[in-house]
Amino acid sequence: MQTPYIPWRTLATISLVLTLSACSTVSGWFDLDDDEDLTAPVDLVDIDQSVEIKKLWSRGIGDGQGEGYYKIQPAIAGDTIYVASAEGEVAAINRQTGKLLWEVELDISLSGGVGVYDNALMVGSRDGSVLQLDAVNGSVNWSTRLSGEVLAPPQGNGKVVIAQSYEGRVQGLDFATGEKLWTFDSNVPVLTIRGTSTPILSNNMIYTGFATGRVLALDANTGAIAWEVRVAISQGRSEIERMVDVDGTMALAGQELYAASYQGRLVAIDVSSGRKLWQQDVSSFAGVSQGFGNVYVTDEDGTVTAYLRNGQGERWSQTALGYRELSRPTPVSSYLAVADYEGIVHLMSQVDGKFVGRVKVDGDGARADMLSNGNTLYVYGNSGKLVAYKITAKD
Repeated sequence: MQTPYIPWRTLATISLVLTLSACSTVSGWFDLDDDEDLTAPVDLVDIDQSVEIKKLWSRGIGDGQGEGYYKIQPAIAGDTIYVASAEGEVAAINRQTGKLLWEVELDISLSGGVGVYDNALMVGSRDGSVLQLDAVNGSVNWSTRLSGEVLAPPQGNGKVVIAQSYEGRVQGLDFATGEKLWTFDSNVPVLTIRGTSTPILSNNMIYTGFATGRVLALDANTGAIAWEVRVAISQGRSEIERMVDVDGTMALAGQELYAASYQGRLVAIDVSSGRKLWQQDVSSFAGVSQGFGNVYVTDEDGTVTAYLRNGQGERWSQTALGYRELSRPTPVSSYLAVADYEGIVHLMSQVDGKFVGRVKVDGDGARADMLSNGNTLYVYGNSGKLVAYKITAKD
């Protein structure tokens, strides 16, 4: 059975309504205006622009995220940024100049972003296929059909390619031929968020999250479980209240893995043992990042929070972007970038969370993870606009 698709704002609204209706003691505490929407995006207020945001180049890539609510992520390798669109266009671009190196039109609808290893690209498709392309010219090396839609970038290490599909299945494919090597199946709840965790492939281990609220470490050669950690526990009487997906991109720093779940927690995990180091209550499906000794996460309510990596709690939080459907936070130089549903990128200080700049990139929004290299930020808008910005402090 196909899992229902629920947009972010609709999901947040339904969750709030159900939570309030389930608590009889709330009745009579306060009266709400019938027209008041507690999850409406807040209006932006003017800020002092203390950084210079210089557009270096911009290029259109097909139809971008298309109509499937995808998060097709670009990838950087050396001086090249690789990007794909939902309609099947894949392109290689010089990340410094914006010069198009090559582009191909695949006869397939893409959904899973770009993974890159050495001279190979991996992309996932709407019909459940994984394709490997030559990173030098875009020619297709092989294509393997899996069982479900691939919504995250496949990952490779020269021996295997790892793909995670929407129905809770992780599969290992032979890097050279695409032959199926093994399959790991997880149980999928009745209702899940449209998306999957992006697997991390490191030192022959796979770290990935599931809609059950768990993060697992799998052996890349066999798919065998090394350990599993519960990030969140399903609670509540309705299926929506019980959603605890570990979605989006996790962050690996040394031996520490950071992951967040919807209606659950942000956790730090020792990857050598699977031991949980610390946790904080959050509700997020955008993914996490780390920098400046912090772990960054955007909550479903639009709060951006920096937690200390050493587990000593919150360093700062920024609440001025309420319900603006924020992307995964992306460190760039000494700043932190988040994009919202209007395609506006907000820049904050990594030190204290104060706003330092803002730029509108794409009126259709920007769901995909942004990328950075030094003081350059790369933003892939939903309509297909890929833009590079140089971020510097004003004199």
